[in-house]
Amino acid sequence: MARTDIRFRAAYNLTLSSLADMPVGTSLPSELKLAERLKVSRTVVRAILQRLDAQGIVRLDGRRKPLLRVPREADFLVEPDEYISLAQLESRFLNWVLRFDIPPDTPLSVAQLAKQFSVPPHLLQEFLASLGHFGLVERRPRGGWRLLGFTVDYAMELSDFRTLLEVNAVRTACTLPESDPFWAELEELERLHHDLLGRIDTDFRDFSQLDERFHVTIIALVKNRFVTHFQKVISLIFHYHYQWDKSGQRERNRAAIGEHRAIIRAIRTRDPDMAQLAMQTHLATSKKTLIASFRANRLG
Repeated sequence: MARTDIRFRAAYNLTLSSLADMPVGTSLPSELKLAERLKVSRTVVRAILQRLDAQGIVRLDGRRKPLLRVPREADFLVEPDEYISLAQLESRFLNWVLRFDIPPDTPLSVAQLAKQFSVPPHLLQEFLASLGHFGLVERRPRGGWRLLGFTVDYAMELSDFRTLLEVNAVRTACTLPESDPFWAELEELERLHHDLLGRIDTDFRDFSQLDERFHVTIIALVKNRFVTHFQKVISLIFHYHYQWDKSGQRERNRAAIGEHRAIIRAIRTRDPDMAQLAMQTHLATSKKTLIASFRANRLG
């Protein structure tokens, strides 16, 4: 596929995404403004407008370009398959935010970010819209997006929400029948923790992935679509925060392994009160680590 065709398809799809929020009858901006917004030439803009007119989406009437109908999914053009997947986009974008490279209240350029993350602009628009539910970004009054950012308040609220979910989850774990596949996974987690503890002096950096697997396994016991929705952000944030502050990382991870194993032992005894206490203790430590990470990055 020629580069010019790739550029046209991406710009056309981005235009369709922007039209989705416009009332029918509203006139599109001038060719110059569209070219600036899409980061393409006016020649490409004219080609986009001609196709929109041919598809009955927009009517070209001199300088007026009224919207005739809201675009449908079938109107979007197929783009190259070398783009990254949505799962990769989620990981890369949140990693970008959580490295603190971008301060809160930063305007986000869809065209620039689409190029940076190797995704079509319309997919990035959809992703930002879904991310808005997490409170990390919001639509700007005059169009576009704004990064709300990962702040201390956001981290504390998310940490408290996580505690409610996981404390409830370990109580559920204690009531599961022996035939539930959770017990086999719990046994495997115990084995992995024991193995990593034996080589913690050299492989302590491996803990963040094990931590993610442990907590995903626990929280998966909460059968709730909203929990599944927020688990993406919870998992990424508490996975990445282990990378923010390198000081004392080995000993912190060693202690966290001990706290994980205490939770596992409590669940195995089927004592819900003991399991909840062990989880509360661990998540309180995790919250302190999160606060320390902000201080290490001079954000709180």
